[in-house]
Amino acid sequence: MNREEKVAEVAELSGKFAKANIAIVADYKGLTVQDLQELRHSLRRNDAEFRVAKNTLLIRAVADTAYKGLQEDFVGTTSVTVSYGDPVSPAKILTDFSKDHPELKIRSAVLDGKMLSAEDIMALSRLPSKEVLLGQMLSVMNAVPTGLVQVLSGVPRTFLYALQAIKEQKEQAAN
Repeated sequence: MNREEKVAEVAELSGKFAKANIAIVADYKGLTVQDLQELRHSLRRNDAEFRVAKNTLLIRAVADTAYKGLQEDFVGTTSVTVSYGDPVSPAKILTDFSKDHPELKIRSAVLDGKMLSAEDIMALSRLPSKEVLLGQMLSVMNAVPTGLVQVLSGVPRTFLYALQAIKEQKEQAAN
């Protein structure tokens, strides 16, 4: 790799880090090419990207970004997963993949400028997806007006029940 290629690679990686919501660093040593292809395909479907690059290039790429804290973890065989959408999806994919393939060892991550340990990433992976959380929020928001309508409709309903009872009493008294 000549100097121009390295500069281009650093610029490309810097652009990816600038757009990313989360970056997860992992050690992939021992994984087969087929395993890596499977992982890349899973991540790509969820608006995330799995990259392998030289540690020196990664260190330069994150130098002036919010992901500077990851520099300590750029040792040995290093892969970086960057996500541009939901940060929970890549965390779930990587933790599930590492359960089936113990060769993949998650080291750390940065989410919205905050460092996360491997345990934090595991906790993040247990969260429901964005769609599920939005659905839960919508059901809670829908429950408030529904409850209000039921309470407000209870007053006339009770009044109607009372009128019906009076009507039935008068009919029985007339018979």
